[in-house]
Formats: sequence, structure tokens, C-alpha cells
Amino acid sequence: MKSLLVLLATVALVPIESALAQVAAVVEGVQMPAWIERDGRRLPLIPGMELRPGDQVVTGAGSRIMVKLAESSLVRLGENGKLAFTELSPTRQLFKAALNVLEGAFRFTTDVVAKARKREVTIRAAQVTAGVRGTDFWGRARQGNEIVCLIDGEVEVAAAGEAPVRLREPRQFYRRIDGKTQALGVVNEVQIDRWSGEVELQTGKGIARRGGRYSVLLASAAEQSAASAIHDELENAGYAAELRSVKQGGKTLYTVSIRQLASRAEAEALAKQLRGKYGIRAPKVSG
Repeated sequence: MKSLLVLLATVALVPIESALAQVAAVVEGVQMPAWIERDGRRLPLIPGMELRPGDQVVTGAGSRIMVKLAESSLVRLGENGKLAFTELSPTRQLFKAALNVLEGAFRFTTDVVAKARKREVTIRAAQVTAGVRGTDFWGRARQGNEIVCLIDGEVEVAAAGEAPVRLREPRQFYRRIDGKTQALGVVNEVQIDRWSGEVELQTGKGIARRGGRYSVLLASAAEQSAASAIHDELENAGYAAELRSVKQGGKTLYTVSIRQLASRAEAEALAKQLRGKYGIRAPKVSG
């Protein structure tokens, strides 16, 4: 299907602390499995990764992603989604970004501080383009069914070849079905909560956050090949596993772990999810 485009910020694949230039966007939270696609490679998405133009982030079943932009806005992506960053320019004078939601539900939220900053942010869902005006809105790109719903602020929405429509009332939504623009509608708070729940990080589902202090030791082996096999399976499946060598009793031991879990409860939840999969037998939580 055609894509959903949102002008947002950049992020690189290195920790934000290492960058001297202003970072356009950074991965703030991940509910695995999730990946980043860059330069023909597909790798697990890790909290703290910086994003840059050309990057695509992908979520699997039950997954969520939260990205923070340089001007403090948040972008959330729900499960089975794909989000491409096509333009990211975080200058002091003007923040410009373009985001393309190829599939899935998303939410763009601007905080009070970010509202005062000049920006050019637009969103395109298939044939629908939305221009952000210091706002909070939810949307979804799905084959033959695109929606943009205003939660707070204003957003200007238009389909190719049609006059733009400005959403000003909370809970007002714009929709296209099979390429045809529908009449504007208004949903109730229950529906807003339901839609928002499609993109929010879910407590108790193994959330990893930038700077999280907890980790899960998933496996250890005397042979590097054995640990590498588990590590590679986890990476392919969208889990940000780390392979390390440690000295123990004069011998080298190879360990596989996932770090930056948001809390002990989240680490325990992830350990439970992965126990019995990918060769993992008895995961241990620390932090």
C-alpha cells in the first residue's frame, strides 16, 4: 500500500551521548520484538539509538515503539507497523521532519515546551497528508482504510487532489475508505482510549527504556559458538540481545543478555516471555 508520511526528526544508530551535533530523534522505549532497517541491514531496535533520514523502524506482533524528537515531541508506533524517517533537520531556527507510516497505528504528541518551537511537521497516510500545528493526534495506515483523529490542538489533513480540511475539535476524525474521503466524524472518549491503547507501551510486557537499569541474563556457555547461536536467533527475532565474554574462575564464559529494562517487573516479564524459546532455559534478572 502507499505510505503514511510524517515530518519528524532523525536518530543515529549510536548512543545519543556520543553525538556532538544535535540529535533529531532517539529511541526512547521499545516493547520487543522490533527492528531498525538501515542501509540494507535489519537489526534489533535498542533504546538510545539515534535515528537518521532513510531509517525504517518495524514492530512485530504485540510490539510498541516510542521515539522522542529533538523538540521533545513523542512518536509512538503500534504492533505490526512500519515507520520510515524520510527527512530530519533539527536546526535551532526551525525543526523539520518527515515521517512515513507505511503500516500500523501511530500517535504524535507535542508537549507544552515543544509547542513554542518553530517546526514543519507533516504526516502522510497513504493518500492523506496531515500538517502538524502543535498538537496531539492519532492515526492509522491500513490497506484501504486510513484515519487521522485529533486529540488536542489542530491538524490540517488533505488527500491528493483535494482541498485541505482543518481538524480543530477534540475527537474529530478524518477517514478515507478504499480511496474515498468520508464525512468528518467525532468519536467518544472510549474509542479514543481504545485507539491510544494500540500504540502505548504496555506495562508488564517487558518494556525497555533508554537508561533502564535492569537486565536479563538469558544464557551462558563455555563455547562461544553456543552462545552466539542463541544471540543470533534472538537478534533475528527482534530482541536486542548482547553477547559478551567474561572471566569466571580463571575461565572464559560467554553470556547473552538484554539490558535497559525499565524495572525489575519488566525484566521479569521479559524473562517469562523468553523462557523455553531460542534455547533459553533459566533466565535471571539483575539490576
